[in-house]
Amino acid sequence: MPAVRSPLRRRVLPVRQVRNLRPLTMLLAITHSPSRLIEHCQLTYVSRTPIDYRRALRQHEAYCQTLEGCGAAVRRLDGNFQMPDCAFVEDTAIVLDELAVLASMGAASRRAETAVIETELARYREVHRIDPPGTIEGGDVLQVGRTLLVGRSPRTNDEGIRAFDDIVRRFDYRVIPVPVHGCLHLKTACTALNDETLLLSPRWVQPKALAGYRVVEVNADEPWAANVARVGGRLCLSAAHPRTTRKIEAMGFDVETVDLSEFAKAEAGPTCLSILLNVESR
Repeated sequence: MPAVRSPLRRRVLPVRQVRNLRPLTMLLAITHSPSRLIEHCQLTYVSRTPIDYRRALRQHEAYCQTLEGCGAAVRRLDGNFQMPDCAFVEDTAIVLDELAVLASMGAASRRAETAVIETELARYREVHRIDPPGTIEGGDVLQVGRTLLVGRSPRTNDEGIRAFDDIVRRFDYRVIPVPVHGCLHLKTACTALNDETLLLSPRWVQPKALAGYRVVEVNADEPWAANVARVGGRLCLSAAHPRTTRKIEAMGFDVETVDLSEFAKAEAGPTCLSILLNVESR
């Protein structure tokens, strides 16, 4: 007689375990193609020099490929193509696991950018907003665990910081204002290597404002090196700062570098060109 196969048995999880299951997530990077008008971007602390648009396109694509190599799925937007600063999507919103906060841009000429970004973010998060006279930009908000360091800068004012605090405190985040002097955003001067260690350019932010963290200073002749993007388990740095890169590598961090020389002419670095968020895998 042929062997009789036993019926397949399904494992039934206890109710408590079923409730604790979480959907699988992936890292999403929202980016925007550079505008042909990028030469007319906002500038505050650097002199205007010609930007090679074709080279900027190549560098942006290489940046997106670097994000993909770090494990992110890249979403490339183009709805703000007629706006000079459209590639610098970080400034348009602050995205946390529980919500997104649409920025009230400090540069009035950039405020129209947020509509396209809001439409995209609404697919993944409940979207809150901050309105003038309060101003805040994503480049001024550095998340370190459940703490949000917020730069008081030319683009983010006290009203904007208070409005942001009113929103995020409901989700158990702590907001700490950080004075910024001489550069555009907090993340120009300071970013996180991990949740305990900050990379700092002391020219623009005083170390005493970051009490409680391990502070690593950039190489003295590379003040712009402090802008570092954490992508998955890796750090993305501009290739223009080799000494600081070697210092970070010597600390045991996994580092990727990318040439962003054309975007540096627009006061931008690695964090400026993307919004990173965890989303459900589809």
